[in-house]
Amino acid sequence: MTDSDSASAVRRISTGAPWEEKFGYSRAVELPNGLVLVAGCTSVINGQISAGSPYEQAITSFDVAFAALEQVGLGREDVVRTRMYLTHARDVEEVGRAHKELFDAVRPAASMIIVSGFVDPSLVVEVEIEAYRGGAR
Repeated sequence: MTDSDSASAVRRISTGAPWEEKFGYSRAVELPNGLVLVAGCTSVINGQISAGSPYEQAITSFDVAFAALEQVGLGREDVVRTRMYLTHARDVEEVGRAHKELFDAVRPAASMIIVSGFVDPSLVVEVEIEAYRGGAR
C-alpha cells in the first residue's frame, strides 16, 4: 500500500504491519530526490516473531526491508547505507556474515550499533536501510 503527499511529493509506503498503524509510522518513505528511507526492520513476519540465531534474524530483517524497497521498484543493488542494531557485541560476526552475503557486491556504507534491547527480548537484530533511485522521479 502506498500513499503520496502531493504537497511535498513524498511517497509513504505501508506494509500493513501492526506497529505501523499503532505507532504512526511508514515502513518506507521515498523523497523526490530519489532517496528511500526504510524504517527499522526486525524478524517479524505477519505479526509473528520469527526468532532464530542472530544470523537468521539479520537475514529475515533485511528481507523485510527488501520487500519494502520492492514496493517502490528498487532492490538490494540500490542500497547505499545500512544500519544494524544488535543487543550483544558477541553477535557482530554472525550479523556481519549475513550482511556480507547480502551486500558484498553492493558495498553500502554501513554501521553496526550495540543497543540495550528491543520491544521483544527474543529480538536481537534490527536493521535500517537507505536506497537511492538514480534519476529521481
